Amino acid sequence: MPPLPCKILLIMTNSLFLELYRNLREKADTLTFLPPVSRTYNPLRYAWHGFSQYTAMCPDNPRVVFLGMNPGPWGMTQTGVPFGEVGAVRNFLGIHKISITPPENTHPAYPVKGLECSRSEVSGKRLWGLFRDRFGTAENFFREHIVLNYCPLLFLKKSPDGRAGNLTPDKLAKPDREKLFALCDECLRQVIAELKPEVVVGVGAFAEKRAQEALKGVKIVRILHPSPASPASNQDWAGKVTSQLIDSGVWQ
Repeated sequence: MPPLPCKILLIMTNSLFLELYRNLREKADTLTFLPPVSRTYNPLRYAWHGFSQYTAMCPDNPRVVFLGMNPGPWGMTQTGVPFGEVGAVRNFLGIHKISITPPENTHPAYPVKGLECSRSEVSGKRLWGLFRDRFGTAENFFREHIVLNYCPLLFLKKSPDGRAGNLTPDKLAKPDREKLFALCDECLRQVIAELKPEVVVGVGAFAEKRAQEALKGVKIVRILHPSPASPASNQDWAGKVTSQLIDSGVWQ
């Protein structure tokens, strides 16, 4: 049998890739969480249109997988795109229309407005800004790279004064972490087995640790997380991360 054309191979790979994330989406929706979690959002459900547009741009066998933690409230939570700050999604990735149906349990302080969201997520702006400045175009970036998140869910907590706040997965109650991480680890193993990258880059310590726990036989390195909550990230984050990627052999 003659080899399949590259375009057909890409379609087949993308179909399986999406199926893995559909399975993660469905299983994540069956989970319940103890306090301090008050609500969860699953953008792989209500913003699947954005995620599928994004994955259609990605290579079938990237050399480098950048792995983040979970959706930020003003990034992937709005667009379905990992680290998907609205300005980066529009202007760098070139995605100008995303159909969404906001979840019914949306908190007033954390609305889901898709590309109409007026707030900028600093982490996504920094990460995609680094790629824009180095590669110029999304097409150039996606020749060898892809960005994914480990966990598909955004978690909100209720503070003693009644206000809502973002809660990262590492702050979940231990039983909740164990059942969630089991699902996410399995999905990550399947995705990496399908993509076969040379290296997985943990964006921050949490993502690096989860990759180390879930994966075997794959080179794993870490870069400084772009969150403004990290003081080290607020002074020349792009320069520091570029040096980290060059020193680790990810970039030339």
